[in-house]
Amino acid sequence: MRDPRFAEHLAVYVDVVRSGSFSAASRRRAVTPSAIVRQIDALEQDLGVALLVRSTRALSLTDAGQHLFDRAQRLLDDLADTHAEVAAFDGIVGGTLRVACFPTFGKRYILPILAPLMNEYPALKVELDLTERLADPVAERLDLVIRMGDLQDSSLIASRLAPLTRLLVASPDYIARFGEPRVAGELCAHRLLDKLHGNDLLGWADIIGDNPTGRDGDRAIFRSDDFEALNSAAIAGMGIALLPAWVSGPAVKSGELVRISLRGETWNSSPRGIHLLRALHTAPAKVRVFTQVLKAHIGSPPIWE
Repeated sequence: MRDPRFAEHLAVYVDVVRSGSFSAASRRRAVTPSAIVRQIDALEQDLGVALLVRSTRALSLTDAGQHLFDRAQRLLDDLADTHAEVAAFDGIVGGTLRVACFPTFGKRYILPILAPLMNEYPALKVELDLTERLADPVAERLDLVIRMGDLQDSSLIASRLAPLTRLLVASPDYIARFGEPRVAGELCAHRLLDKLHGNDLLGWADIIGDNPTGRDGDRAIFRSDDFEALNSAAIAGMGIALLPAWVSGPAVKSGELVRISLRGETWNSSPRGIHLLRALHTAPAKVRVFTQVLKAHIGSPPIWE
């Protein structure tokens, strides 16, 4: 290694490969594409081998480029983790906080705390990934992931935010038109709302013993992949929904939805949890402060109850 800027050029190279182009990497780093190209040229000259095959349509890696990328990712990720762990000792709240969660949860419970948090800590930046997928804090380099339900055994560090309960709800107008079910068996004659993708993601089988979009698929008259859409459909009187309390609880409190108990809500007898997951054993100051503020905002009992 002859170029003293080897580590810097290596980080740029990894950004180029991850983003798929010089222009995408330049946008991420807020520099010109030509500046990125010059750093890659310098890296190839320092190593004496070609790393990328460049064309007008796409970039592809040479064998040497693939080997370097595989090694560099691990090295740079280890460096980033080391930096975060050591920086946590001085208590400075700054840098970029990367968080992933469900879109509805993020809009309702995280966005309201960000403005005052970032006003208090001007050096703090936030990237909020609103996604339905099961985000991985290790593979995606996320500081925190909010995960619902039972946790699988892993090396991740979990902090419980709130219990995860589910509410069976319908609008007052729907109940006036179709009646309120008193036992689970009566639900089969009602109009049900369900998640669009996945295998019974809402847990209808815990109540009716079946997936409403299964063999009797006509039970579900409306399906969506978005919690907010399902909640709005229930408020509009389209049918009965089974939703997490953090989704439908506020509408129950306001009177827009009615909570249907069905003899004690046996499906909530052993409530699961809403958890914050992180990969680092020593939480950086930005993670500690965010966690404290979010827990205080949600409260105990949580604000949606």
